[in-house]
Formats: sequence, structure tokens, C-alpha cells
Amino acid sequence: MSELLVDFITSLDGYASGEGWPGFWGLEGSEYLAWLGEQPEVTYLMGANTYRLMSGFAAGEVPTGQDEFRPEEEASVDELTQATKVVFSSSLEEPLTWANATLVRDDAVEAVRKMKSSGSGLLSTIGSLSLCRSLLRAGLVDRFRVVMFPVITGATGEERIYDGYPDVALEMIEHRTFDGRIQLVEYKPRVLEHPPLVVPE
Repeated sequence: MSELLVDFITSLDGYASGEGWPGFWGLEGSEYLAWLGEQPEVTYLMGANTYRLMSGFAAGEVPTGQDEFRPEEEASVDELTQATKVVFSSSLEEPLTWANATLVRDDAVEAVRKMKSSGSGLLSTIGSLSLCRSLLRAGLVDRFRVVMFPVITGATGEERIYDGYPDVALEMIEHRTFDGRIQLVEYKPRVLEHPPLVVPE
């Protein structure tokens, strides 16, 4: 059975990106990049908006506000191009132009449920806030990981991650600091029907 990881990279105030900021908010360090390079092979899950954005980067479109990709950003996009990707969308048309990407028009929750039960290895989201929210609500997420960068993007932040989420209890299973400034926290999530009546000690 496959395991599903929701994986976010965020500012401290919970934004997935910020207008005018480079990838990783320009704060990735050697320790963090080395850890990224050690991650196991995964199948990435994404929606149409993330596909359009990331496949555009893979085709050479530079993020707004930048003249060119930094080497770290280029390496990240190259790794994504080589990885297996599943794209859930009713608006995209086949064939998808980004290498190793498969289009699925079926309901994403049911499709991922089948992928988990019939497959092996690790499934991981990338971006795709509404997809992540739907998978979490459905109780399909095994691990919820957030890497927080030490910036607050109150003025320029885009894509607030947790708006519309249910209440979720989080049991910490890993935490780590990279380069003395980047904080990873990883949890086992449990969706709540209502706030707990007793706060655990």
C-alpha cells in the first residue's frame, strides 16, 4: 500500500509563495539542498494550476521579477521533470507536454484512494492547495510535512495554505532545523469532527 505525504514549503505566516520573492525565498542553504537531494523517489500529485506553473518553468519561463533561474531553482525543476507526475484536471487537454506526466480526469479523491490501495512507494503532493485540502478532508493523508522559511510575507504573500481547512490534530513524528534557520516539522494528521473536549497533556 502506498503512503501519501502532503508536503508544503511556506513562509512563517503560512503562504506558499510571495510576489517578487525567488524560489525558497532565496534562503535555501547547503544543508537543506543536500537533504532535498537525499529524498526517496516519489510520484508527485498535482492539480492544473500547479501543472501549468511548473511545466512553464520546465519549458524555460522565468518567474515574475527574475531575469533568470538561479542554479538551485533550475536543479529543482530538472528533478521534477524526471519524476513521475499525476495531474488531476478536467480543463487540461492531452497529451500533456511535460515529460513523465499523466492526466487523470476522474475524481481526485477516489483516484488517489485507488492509487494508495493498489500501489507501493510514496505519493507526494506538490503545491496544489485545493487538492491537498480535499485529500486531507478525506482522511487519505498519512504524513503532513511543512518546511518553514524565516520570512513573514504579510504584504506580498500569495496562496494562503490553511484557509478552508478542517480542524486537524497533529502528532509530531519528525522535526529538524537546516542551516540554522529553516525549520522542518512533520506530523501524522487526524481530521477532527469538532475540537477536542480535553486537551492532551
